[in-house]
This record gives sequence, C-alpha cells and structure tokens, in this order.
Amino acid sequence: MEMNRRRLLQAGAATMAGPALQAQRPNILLFCTDQQRYDTIHALGNEHIRTPNLDRLASQGVAFTNAYCQTPICTASRASFLTGCYASSMHVNRNGNEYFPAQYAPRLISRILKAAGYDCGMVGKFHLSSSYKRVEPRLDDGYRLFEWSHAPRQDWPVEQQGYMRWLRDQGIDFKKEYGARRRPGWPADFNAGIAARYHEAHWCTETAASWIKGGLQRPWFITVNTYAPHPPFHPPPEFLERMDPARVPLPLWGPGEMENQARFAKVDFQSKPRDPNTYPSRHMKAAYYAQNEFVDSCFGRVLDALEASGQLENTLIVYTSDHGEAMGDHGLVHKGCRFYEGLCHVPLMFSWPARFRKGVRSTALVELTDIVPTLLDALDLQKPDYVHGRSLANILSGRANPGTHREFVRSEYHDALDLPDHTHANMLRNRRYKLVMYHGHAWGELYDLEKDPAEFANLWDDPQHRGVRLELTRQLFDAVMLTTDPGQRRIGPM
Repeated sequence: MEMNRRRLLQAGAATMAGPALQAQRPNILLFCTDQQRYDTIHALGNEHIRTPNLDRLASQGVAFTNAYCQTPICTASRASFLTGCYASSMHVNRNGNEYFPAQYAPRLISRILKAAGYDCGMVGKFHLSSSYKRVEPRLDDGYRLFEWSHAPRQDWPVEQQGYMRWLRDQGIDFKKEYGARRRPGWPADFNAGIAARYHEAHWCTETAASWIKGGLQRPWFITVNTYAPHPPFHPPPEFLERMDPARVPLPLWGPGEMENQARFAKVDFQSKPRDPNTYPSRHMKAAYYAQNEFVDSCFGRVLDALEASGQLENTLIVYTSDHGEAMGDHGLVHKGCRFYEGLCHVPLMFSWPARFRKGVRSTALVELTDIVPTLLDALDLQKPDYVHGRSLANILSGRANPGTHREFVRSEYHDALDLPDHTHANMLRNRRYKLVMYHGHAWGELYDLEKDPAEFANLWDDPQHRGVRLELTRQLFDAVMLTTDPGQRRIGPM
C-alpha cells in the first residue's frame, strides 16, 4: 500500500508539471494558533471580543462550530492534525518527546504536498518533538522555507530561532522591550508584554506575507504557527489598553465546584482548582481576549497580502488551533488531562473563494484529523488508508448537509505532561452527551450537553444514565481499538 501511495503521489507530481494544471491547483494557507478556545470569535457568538478578520474569513467560507482537537496538548495535537491520524497510533503522545518517529514523517501533509508539486513553507512553532534546552530537531518534513521559533523568549541560540534573529537584525533587545509599557493598576501576571510591532505573532505573519507576495510560480503551501494566544497572558500594550475587565464575563463556576474538582485532584493538569472570585480572573480573561484580538490583526495582514497579490480567490485557507485553554472555567487555568469544552473544542474555518460555499455555519461534529483528507480531496489526491480523518469537502462545496458529518468525536490523553499521575484518558462526545474515562481510575465524567452545556452536573454515578454510560463506553472502546497501530507493513500471508 505504501509503495502504491508513493507511485500515486509521484504521478500527481508529474501531472502537475504542466503550468496550466499547476494554475488550477489552489495555494494553501494553514494558520494555526496555540491554545485558542472555540469561543473567541465575534462572528461565532462572542460579543465581548473584536475579531474583524476572523469574522471576514467566516463570511468568505465555512465555519465549523463543533470542531474538536484529538488531544488537549500541543505536540500530540499537532502530530494528529498534520497527518490526519490519532497521535496514539504513531506513538507521539507527549509534550517533551525525544523525537518524532522518522517512519511517520511521510505522513505529514507538507511531505505529501511537496510530492504533489507544492512549494512548502513553515513559520513559527512546529513542536513535533521537545524543544526543552535544545532546538527542535528538523525532520525530513518537505518544507523549503523553515523559519522556526517557539516560546517568545531567549531560550535558544539566536541564529537557530527565526523570531529572535529578526529582532536582533532590527537592533531590538527582547528583554528590554518586554514589559516596557505595563498598564497601571493591572496585576503583573496579566499585564502587557512586548509591543505589537516586535511581537512573535507579528514576525510570523510578516514572514508569511513576504512569502505570499514573493511571486512564486508554482502552487504553494505554508503553515503559519503563532505562539499566541498561549500563556503567559501578556498581550501587546496597544491591545491590552483597550480592554475593560468589568465587561468580561467571569469564568464558569458552578455550585459545589470545588468539591466536584477534588475528585479529580490526582489527574494531570497544569493548575489546581481556584474559585475565580478569589483572584483577578476577569483581568486574566481580558488579557487573553486581548491576545486573541492581536492574533486576529496579524491574521488580517496575511489576508491583505493574499488580496493585494491577487491570490485570495484561489487560496484554500484553513484556520484552527491545536487545543483550547481552561481560562478559569471550573477553577482551572491552562491545560492538561481534562476535556471541558474550553480545552478540546477549537476554532476551525475553511475558505476557498473559487470553490467553497460562503458564510456557512456547520454544526456537524468534526475532528482536526479531518483537515488532511479534506485538503487531499480538494486536490483530487487519494486519501491513504492510514488516515483516520474524514473529508469535509462535500460540506464545503455544498454537496452535503452542513449539519451532519460524524456520529461522535474523540480526544485522548496519554501521559502527555510530566506530572505524577501519568494519566491516560479518552473522551467521546456525540450530539448530546460527553463521556470521559480516566483509565486505571474508578470514576469519570458524563455530561448531558443539551441540558447542561456548561458541564456542571457530572452524571457518571447517576443510575438513570447507566445505560447511556454503558453504550458510550462501548463506542469509545471500539473507536480506540479501531485506530490502534497494526504495526509493520504486511509483506506476505505468513
């Protein structure tokens, strides 16, 4: 099968040699933020945030309002949506993993598109393996342009981190500029960072815009990966200054929440539960919203570059995030082994003005694994049989009901953070219910999302929902087993 796939892609690349056919293939922009919740876009229902450029994208394409990442942790999620596979099937489950397995590099969408004749570029955070005390090792990833960065700080040699090299070339001292314009009266944890014109997200999108305007002749594919709105919650001062924390709603906090969270105290997470009324949680949320508004402005520069260069009509745009952020909901901040909506429900929008529907809101359940097969379908490339995702192309083109795609979505966590419990867990969410199983523990979570969208009432022990729990457990077990890696390629009957 692998050999047949190679032949197919080689044939596709050969077919692409003709300039007329090349012109018909769209350019592809995959814009991925870091730790952006699903509910951070004005046009999709958040009246407390300003995102004119994402609103513009939503009006030009299809917004999936029920999209879920396959793990609420950076590395595993990125491995998943860049290949269309569950991370566990490739043994890429952890932040801090030593390497991304070389045998799975051909599954990267960049490798596939390069073989199909695309010029490929990557800017920003890649994070398919650990960047702790080292620069992330480069894969045979298919990218010609590879401008790597990670967290916006000076932890890596300047020459090997594109963002810091860019600052140096402008004569900017990062440590001097960071926090130079703090907002008076705001807590230090949720105050201003570096000015917008020197920010990592600005560098990402300026670099991408230069690529787009560079007059490339063949179709291109670029992955733009901003670190923002990932913590620390230190937005540019220009964006923090326009935020009013009094106008931002408190995080979700229900009756008996602290007692409910105590049951999950051992589960891996980056924070311990705190009542949002006991710390400046509105300031935190306002700073997070400011970071999202800044990312929106950066994304707008990329859209403007596409429009100015006459490429917008034939560019397929995908906008998403690797996972969400707890943002104080249920007392939690940051991320870990929980599957609340704020953590695994993410933005996902597609636009291709020449081919896709415009202004559509799809309520279908979709996964980030669906991105790769959708791109392959749009390019008339065969989906390899290892891909777990399902193409969204029929919804995007108007050939399918935008309200239906999957019966359920799944997300997983396998010892992803270096924390004492080394938790393993799986989540299954259908149209009405969400089930979470913490493997090796005697308890879990079950929510009726129709009656309880805020996920306050855990029905795990409710006798009236025993049958629901049993059926969802069966479905979850099947889903996990049916995506298990079968091992080496079969070469004979015995």
